[in-house]
Amino acid sequence: MTAQQVDLTAPFGGRTLPNPLTTASGCAGYGRELAKFVPLDALGSVTTKTIMPYARSGRATPRMAETPSGMLNSIGLQGAGIAHFVRNELPWLAERGARVLVSIAGERLEEFAEVAEQLNGQPGVIGLEVNISCPNVADRGLVFARNPATSYDVVRAVRRVADAELPVYAKLSPDVTSITEIAAACVQAGADGLSMINTTLGMAIDPVTMRPALAGITGGLSGPAIRPIAVRCVHQVHAEMLAGRIPQVPILAMGGLRTGLDALEFTLAGASGVAVGTTLFNDPAAPLRILDELRSELAARGFATYTDAVGYAHRPATS
Repeated sequence: MTAQQVDLTAPFGGRTLPNPLTTASGCAGYGRELAKFVPLDALGSVTTKTIMPYARSGRATPRMAETPSGMLNSIGLQGAGIAHFVRNELPWLAERGARVLVSIAGERLEEFAEVAEQLNGQPGVIGLEVNISCPNVADRGLVFARNPATSYDVVRAVRRVADAELPVYAKLSPDVTSITEIAAACVQAGADGLSMINTTLGMAIDPVTMRPALAGITGGLSGPAIRPIAVRCVHQVHAEMLAGRIPQVPILAMGGLRTGLDALEFTLAGASGVAVGTTLFNDPAAPLRILDELRSELAARGFATYTDAVGYAHRPATS
């Protein structure tokens, strides 16, 4: 079997995409910069930076810091808001044939629902990624994603107002006691899929100033350093699905993906889609390279289709 014979078609919610690769939210903006390097319609989908109901300036600078095998960011969900996105960004993406997974967030349940409702019927939108790793201002600023009940409430609120045919993915945080418990709550609330993982909380201190490197003190750690954590999370959640303790839904995996071999590792753990994020900052053409490498890695192992490899690591070992 040659690499070109491998079928990369991948499931997404209740539909299929031409390949499993998307961008990780926040790493390619709304796609304009990435389009200079990669035809957006060549990707399975394009995930936008997180959209909120209103314009947001984000946190004070410095907001990014390099770390060994990764980076810290404390951007603060900077953006122009849902009205600007629908008016200016979505038409541009639709013209280029992009299949758009829109990342949404809010500081209250009502704000998540407000953004979701405004995306109904919009051209090019194929799904919603609910970024529940946001502080809940109505609950002392506690992060939605760290509590099964609040995670459930957010996903439920979005699912109630979103078009029935529009898949809703819940984006999970690794900074929890039990990611399987959060995953189960999200699926019970109506999530059609799970995105995992978001960044994990980290910190760096500048040895010159001897002060925190980020103005916000802490930030989200991304890049290759977190990939083993992401693989563990995907494997754990997929195992619970196989055991029947969580209804089976597609998993979109992210966290330090740089190569086709990384994409294969996530797939074997149980992911049926993968996202490239931090790598785009130094290699914006990476998506097409990763897809080619993934085809070769699948062919080398005798997989005729991408879906044949999903969850393969869970099969009993053979002597």
